[in-house]
Parts: sequence; structure tokens; C-alpha cells
Amino acid sequence: MADQFIVVHKLRDTLRESLGKDDERQEDISRPDVLTRIESVFQTIVVSVSEGEAPVLRVMNRSSWDNVGFHESVGLVHKTDVPVRTLRCDCPSSATRFALTLKLLSVIYKLVQSDSYATKRDIYYNDPQLFGSHTTLDSILNDISSMLKGPRKSLHVCATSKGFISGDLCYLEEDGTKVDCSSSSTAVPVSSNVNGIRNIVSPAKFILIVEKDATFQRLLDDAFCTTLSPCIIITGKGVPDVNSRLMLRKLWDTLNIPVFALVDADPHGIEIMCMYKYGSRSLAFEAHSLTVPSVLWLSLLPSDIQRYRVP
Repeated sequence: MADQFIVVHKLRDTLRESLGKDDERQEDISRPDVLTRIESVFQTIVVSVSEGEAPVLRVMNRSSWDNVGFHESVGLVHKTDVPVRTLRCDCPSSATRFALTLKLLSVIYKLVQSDSYATKRDIYYNDPQLFGSHTTLDSILNDISSMLKGPRKSLHVCATSKGFISGDLCYLEEDGTKVDCSSSSTAVPVSSNVNGIRNIVSPAKFILIVEKDATFQRLLDDAFCTTLSPCIIITGKGVPDVNSRLMLRKLWDTLNIPVFALVDADPHGIEIMCMYKYGSRSLAFEAHSLTVPSVLWLSLLPSDIQRYRVP
């Protein structure tokens, strides 16, 4: 058992040697900067109205693959000269989106100004008829994040987490609550405010991403984290939510240890692994805080099915 981590140690050393060579980070923006940028948006609207022109909002076109590039050390990223689309208040097809964007900007401004946080769920249920659906709210939030050229964490809007984590890991929540993930029988929900986590302490040799919640629970029942201690396992329960991806990236940035993915050898499983590893088209503008390009596939490969005659 003493030699069980030899390969993992070699991977860790290789990772640490490569850190800093190509890794680019998205710069956080301060609260005053966020407020200034929002004020600039509204000032532009006021100027347009005073000049008798219809106000226009310009947002990044996140729906086309033509606007997305690939960077080996980051994953999917938006190209520098991404075409923008306009939201006009005098155009029937975009007037509603225009109004909702301004509404959400005003909510974000108040949150940042008071240094308080709200979940997307809280914002939605404060006026569900206004936004219509959670999907609409999430899409507009992404538009605003790209418009202000800052990560979503700077907007003070948190997403409700669905992921779980377990293993040799302790940390403090933003409010000072100590979280211990070392229980062998139960997992800890991923924090709704990952960016507020601090004082991460872990002797873990590796992190294992588990695609499915059922598989994750089976590993807990079989005392996986005890058998292969020290380690950390995390699941996004299928397609990972933003907080699960943020948590994985934060752990990787802090611990600099190998990350493996246990997913099904089918298109859906591969897609989920790639989301952790390379990111997604809709959030390519925030890839620097959501991706871990060093993720390694630990599962059965499609080629293994024929090679080992798996029925």
C-alpha cells in the first residue's frame, strides 16, 4: 500500500512543474469597479434618451461556436473580437429582454453596494412572473457578467448548489463556519458561495470526479475515501452546476494535485468530463475560474469495450 500513490505523485510533480507557464487567470473586479461599470451602462442609456435616441444594450453573442476558441491551458474561451448583439427598447423582439436586463442590473447594483449576496432562486421567486423561467434569469445573468467583463462571483449573485463532496478536506465558509468533509458515510453539499471559502486544508493525494450520484453514494458506502485515504471525491450529480465546477477549480488551484474523472464511456459521460475539463460554450468568457484542463479520464474507454469484449 505504501507504493500505491507512486504514479499519482509523479503526476502531481509534473502538474506543479507546469503551473504558471501557460495558465492565465481572469482578473477579479472590485466592488467599486462593478458599481462604476453598472453606472456607465445606465449613463449611456440616459444620454441616448436625452438625445432622442432609443437606448441600446450591447451584449456578447454567446450562442455561436464561431465566437469560441480553444486554449490548451484554459479550455474553451471567447475570442477577443466577439461580435455583439443589440437589445433595443424600441424593438418588439428584444424589448422584454432589454427591460429584464436593466432590472437585474439594478438588483445587482444594490447587492454589491450593500456588500450582500442573494441566490438566483431568491431573485427569481421575488417576482417569478417577471422573469418567466429560471433559464431566462440565468441567461441574462451570464449576459451581464460578460457585459461588465467580470466573473459572476463579482456580481454577488450565488447559484444554489446540487453537488456533494467528501474526503480528507476541511475549510471555513465565509461566515466562519468550519466544514469537515471527512465523514466516511455522508457527504457535504458543495457551498453556495464557493468564492467565500477560505483556509482550505487537505493532505489529499488526488481528487476524483464522479459523474453519477448513485455511483458517488456507492463509493461512500464502500468507504472509498478511507481505503484510498487521503483523497477527495466530488460529484455534480450528472451535468455539473456552476458551484461544483467552481469548487473543483478552487481545490485544484489550492492543492495542485491530480484530478481524475469517473464517467460512463458514452457520449453523455464524455460530455460531462469535458465540461469539467474544458468548460462550456455559454460560459466560455469565465473559463479561467470554471475549468481544470489537467483532468484525466479514469474510466473505461470506448475502445476498451471491443478490446476486452465487454458485452
